[in-house]
Amino acid sequence: MITHKKRFETIIQKLKDNGHKITPQRIAIVKILVDSEGHPSVENIHAQIKTDFPTMSLATVYRNIVLIKSLGEVLELGFPDGSNRYDGNKPYPHPHVVCIKCKKIVDPDLDSLDEMKKEVEVETEFKILNHRLDFFGICSDCQAGKV
Repeated sequence: MITHKKRFETIIQKLKDNGHKITPQRIAIVKILVDSEGHPSVENIHAQIKTDFPTMSLATVYRNIVLIKSLGEVLELGFPDGSNRYDGNKPYPHPHVVCIKCKKIVDPDLDSLDEMKKEVEVETEFKILNHRLDFFGICSDCQAGKV
């Protein structure tokens, strides 16, 4: 399991290696991405940053996330309602479970995913390059009426 500190260092090094400045604002965005377990939206990241950087715009946060995504260091999850969420801990395809009430996102560990990918390749004769697997339901907090 890769630690948040290691993910932070990896993203910062990738930015440096590609000639990008390491600004305090960029550091704050990367920190939020790697410390978050809940796949934050741009708006959520912006709200967290506003206290330390009150003049930072939503567009600046978005541009930085697009930059980090272009380096392969963040996974973007787009949803039909137009909301995008970002995963800075696992920037590679993996399954998600999404609560349809509170919008919480959880990353389940599925040992069978690699086998499923192989099965799809065999059945379709495709070489699978990427995938997305989302499960939608109601989390235990929402079921219990806590949210």
